[in-house]
Amino acid sequence: MAALALCLLWALTAAARTAPVSSPGDPEPAQYEELTLLFHGALQLGQTLNSVYKTTEARLTEAGNNLGLFDRALELLRMEVNQGWDATQELRTRLSEMQMEEDDLQQSTEATAQLLGEVARAQQALQDNVRHLEAQLKDTWLGHARHEFETLKAHADKQSHLLWALAGHVQRQRREMAEQQRWLRQIQERLHTAALPA
Repeated sequence: MAALALCLLWALTAAARTAPVSSPGDPEPAQYEELTLLFHGALQLGQTLNSVYKTTEARLTEAGNNLGLFDRALELLRMEVNQGWDATQELRTRLSEMQMEEDDLQQSTEATAQLLGEVARAQQALQDNVRHLEAQLKDTWLGHARHEFETLKAHADKQSHLLWALAGHVQRQRREMAEQQRWLRQIQERLHTAALPA
């Protein structure tokens, strides 16, 4: 811009030098003041153009800086989105692992329930035997046999109590598993909803 102003000033100076000297009949030659005003105007034009150039350059620099900040913010946002996707994938993996653990626990509970059923049947058979023996020994006093009978009856009562406690434990496990399955379904629905594009 400064070079343009200097070129303009040089052109005006060259034009003033080559201006023909006026003859006595020509209109009045340009006065010194007029040339000074002309040079002053050219100088002001050069300064104004230089100022416009500097202002434009500053604005372009600021726009470049803003664009750099915008690019940085966009990159940070992209990184956050990628981290969000990674976290979602990790959560899905963990959810899948939890589902497998839940399935294992379900199988274990079912096996326990089946075993508990078998124990209950054996317990019922034992109680039936105890009642049968009790009926046989009701009228007889056999001393040692009576003691064995009482021990067997106490053992049967203890097993019955243990069976009752195990049945309660299995019921509690089933309720907890049902609650966990409901919770896992809610998480899966949330993940599915979050994974849908907006």
